[in-house]
Amino acid sequence: MTYELPTPAAPLNIGTRGSPLALAQAHETRERLAKAFNLPFEAFTIVVIKTTGDKIIDRPLKEIGGKGLFTREIEDDMLAGKIDIAVHSMKDMPTLQPDGLILDTYLPREDVRDAFISPRSTGLADLAAGAVVGTSSLRRKAQLKLRRPDLEVVEFRGNMQTRLQKLDNGVVEATFLAMAGLNRLKMDHVPKYAIEVADMLPAVAQGAIGIERRVDDHRAADMLAAIHDLQTGQRLAAERAFLKALDGSCETPIAALAELDGETLRLRGEVLRPDGSQSITDDMTGTIADGAAMGVEMAKQMLAKAGPLFFEWRTS
Repeated sequence: MTYELPTPAAPLNIGTRGSPLALAQAHETRERLAKAFNLPFEAFTIVVIKTTGDKIIDRPLKEIGGKGLFTREIEDDMLAGKIDIAVHSMKDMPTLQPDGLILDTYLPREDVRDAFISPRSTGLADLAAGAVVGTSSLRRKAQLKLRRPDLEVVEFRGNMQTRLQKLDNGVVEATFLAMAGLNRLKMDHVPKYAIEVADMLPAVAQGAIGIERRVDDHRAADMLAAIHDLQTGQRLAAERAFLKALDGSCETPIAALAELDGETLRLRGEVLRPDGSQSITDDMTGTIADGAAMGVEMAKQMLAKAGPLFFEWRTS
């Protein structure tokens, strides 16, 4: 070891958004690092950074810039040396990082499923015709309209607590959240019903926490290697290669899930029209080593199936 480990006097700075879920993920990262290197929590400082996506909550994400809205300010601070590492929800992350930064550490993945949340209904089938459902996710909106075109889907921005409060106030009949977030915040009191992936394929990298660092920060690289979860990394390599090959963003309804069985990787993917009128799906199996290549190949095959219409979907 050619570097000094962080200390309370010279801590390692962990950047994060300020929502309760983001903070829970940052605290989990700190706990894992502290345990791996037998360090006190005080050797790590959690630095809250407000992003554009946090500041603008009254407009759809596609109108204000897409995935980078939740990362840009954090990455700027890391490049400026104000923080050492950054903790992200991987489903919010673009497939490309700014020059000088790398994202190659993942914590063990949580439940990947979506949760149907409603104080009065136990699932989509129970919702009355014309019921109002809230979501800020273009993917969830498209999947919902595909299955229940009779429902009214409205924009539903804000952090988890804000959306749950709107639900309690009767603004909508139901909404969706990630099971991973509910589990990480130990929100057992929320009336949730997990939706199986066969019924609603999740967002790329849903349930995964990623940790970003500067490329030339060798201390951070070595420390993060100690808490990296290999299987999560293998699964995300396939899913994010699929997303990248589709040129996916918050403007594109895309879902994907990679699962491991021994040395075998199964990848499922879906692309939808934003209005839910049509979807294209695929399912491939191969070796773990071929995961990223499978993601690219699946994207090529789905683009061929969609034809020129795919590009119209993304702007419709």
